[in-house]
Amino acid sequence: MIRVPAAVVGAALLSIAAFAGGAARADAQDTAQRFEITAVGDTTFQFAVPNAPWVMEGQQGIAVDPRRRDGLVARFRVMSVANGIADALILGQTQKVTTEHIALVTPPAPRFYSRWSFWSGLAAGLLGGFALGKWL
Repeated sequence: MIRVPAAVVGAALLSIAAFAGGAARADAQDTAQRFEITAVGDTTFQFAVPNAPWVMEGQQGIAVDPRRRDGLVARFRVMSVANGIADALILGQTQKVTTEHIALVTPPAPRFYSRWSFWSGLAAGLLGGFALGKWL
């Protein structure tokens, strides 16, 4: 019969608790930030991004009509950002974009090392590996 040291059992329980501690966010809960469209051209428009330094060139988003329960108006790509104003190129549209519409852009996902699950998994792995290497 194999006798398992208490430290190994503790490390295993700690690992299980760390991974069972929280559920991942569902895609349905993913929210985009809303921005006011300030100017519209034929194939481009501008929207204000005063407190969103994460909005950058190359990001994609959609324009919606808040009067139609956020019905899709257009898809766009951010071409440039300067002085709190983003310039966007319209990639496709279901109706003409106006200043009454709203631009939606999703913030980028946080880096893997800034998440709690990364650090708890690292700690549990180190503790479990140390305990298994020490007593087995």
